[in-house]
Amino acid sequence: MIQPGPRNLITDVAGLRVGNAQDDAIKTGTTVLVGDRPFTAAVHVMGGAPGTRETDLLAPDKLVQEADALVLSGGSAFGLDAASGVADALRAQGRGFAVGDQTVPIVPGAILFDLINGGDKDWPDNPYKRLGREALANASDSFQLGSHGAGTGTLIADLKGGLGSASATLNGITVGALVAVNALGRVTMGDSKHFWAAPFEMDGEFGGHGPAPAFDPSTPPPVKGGDAQNTTIAIVATDAALTQAQATRMATAAHDGMARAIYPSHTPMDGDLVFAAATGTTQTEPDPLMLGHLAALCLSRAIARGVHAATPAPHDLFPTYRTKHG
Repeated sequence: MIQPGPRNLITDVAGLRVGNAQDDAIKTGTTVLVGDRPFTAAVHVMGGAPGTRETDLLAPDKLVQEADALVLSGGSAFGLDAASGVADALRAQGRGFAVGDQTVPIVPGAILFDLINGGDKDWPDNPYKRLGREALANASDSFQLGSHGAGTGTLIADLKGGLGSASATLNGITVGALVAVNALGRVTMGDSKHFWAAPFEMDGEFGGHGPAPAFDPSTPPPVKGGDAQNTTIAIVATDAALTQAQATRMATAAHDGMARAIYPSHTPMDGDLVFAAATGTTQTEPDPLMLGHLAALCLSRAIARGVHAATPAPHDLFPTYRTKHG
């Protein structure tokens, strides 16, 4: 039977920790996933407007097969600097890919657009390198969801977005998802309180409201204004031992979870992206079909959990889910 892990967080995958850092005045933040040791990493991009760092090296035919950390950040292109802060801090710890007498931390990252969300963006210096260092320093097996880390300033079509996570276990394998939800579309059916991800909910983790009683597919989907103000960025992880090609397939399958939870998703105006991480801390042989299913299941639930957990703050442009629906 598929069940959530003990924390219902991506850190139920042994060997992984997550740290958040944020600036509430700017309404932005950064989230870092770091391993106790390097982990196999991969990526799959399906959105039309991604912003990334070091994703090319995650292809299965490239030399480097493992990463030291993965970074999700607000800030659009400015936010790519968060990964530099993480890399600096890891290098100081002696971590990284060995090249002669040097170590080069491998820190791929992805960003979302939160520059027009009611926060004060008139900073004198790019804050994201600092936020990256702080997020790494905060890394733990327990972390907050909703308006924290990379989810701090996120917005969807009609509500605040958020940082979400979920996990699942089956036959000795654990899978988890971590996501910053900043989509063009909605995560609820119309104006209702019912999440698109409701059929996949476990233990009332985002309200227990169930699916909407009806839906009219002839109605065009409502979307957030602006052509380049979106992107949902995510990480799916497992304790199974995977090659980079197998991890890429898991990331690809996880996009099904995004499509189940966000309407519409993978648009030309979203930079929708999923990283994959595999720690290899269990010796259980994974079933590739079930691994992809669990990744998609966890990501759909994590998306709803992130929006459900969002909290109000001064100068918000949109209400939170719980402000609107109770």
